[in-house]
Amino acid sequence: MSKKQDPAYWCVIRDRRIFLVDGKLPLTLEPSTGLDLMRSRTIGEYQGCAVNWLEDPEILPEKYFYSLRELLGVDPDLFMLAGKAMQLSHMQESQRYCSQCGGQTKLADRVLAMQCQSCQQFHYPNVSPCIIVAVRKNDQILLAQHPRHKNGMYTVIAGFVEPGETLEGCVAREVAEETGIELTNIRYFDSQPWAFPSNLMMGFLADYRSGDVRPDDDELLDAQWFRHDQLPTIAPPGTIAYRLIQATCDAIRQDGVPSKAD
Repeated sequence: MSKKQDPAYWCVIRDRRIFLVDGKLPLTLEPSTGLDLMRSRTIGEYQGCAVNWLEDPEILPEKYFYSLRELLGVDPDLFMLAGKAMQLSHMQESQRYCSQCGGQTKLADRVLAMQCQSCQQFHYPNVSPCIIVAVRKNDQILLAQHPRHKNGMYTVIAGFVEPGETLEGCVAREVAEETGIELTNIRYFDSQPWAFPSNLMMGFLADYRSGDVRPDDDELLDAQWFRHDQLPTIAPPGTIAYRLIQATCDAIRQDGVPSKAD
């Protein structure tokens, strides 16, 4: 349990949305809200203050709940803790029954996991591994547009890792399936927890090897090469997609001349 009397950041979650005041996580939460603050859990610390997670059973006004994407501009450490609260909320909602015996589960007392009330088995959050990759060809970067992006945004290729698959193998497969091109020089970049609803994005950089871009109509609206200095609307700052795009464009500018494709 958290120390409720101390200043703390509060991640109050309802239906995969988070409670914000003036676009920020509240640093205090008054007892007068009607929430049972004793049901909260401390899930980390940020700048000397605890970060608490609490579920809201429709007590606070609806107008104060937003998508986690509203926090993309905050310090990455605080964003990841807010995402952790979102993932734990998803665990509590999606893992209500034991996969071993079918019994009902509840949030365990001492660990951040669900515990079966029949067989006592612990069930920890299910996290889905995903790859995300920026592909370079000479002075260009491969960007794609997904049907879910209604604002015309372009981003890099991403996808879920399959059983028995290496991360590098997943990178090569996803790019080939979605765009028809082959890669070389696949290398790790960085990672980002992505609570939509419970993913871990593992970022890669790669170079073009061969093939023509042929977007998969079932997955993409468009995919094409863009010059580093003529980019369309791209993924916003705070996302690993943005950092991958920036890293690729920075490398192109640093080279000063187009790279040579294999």
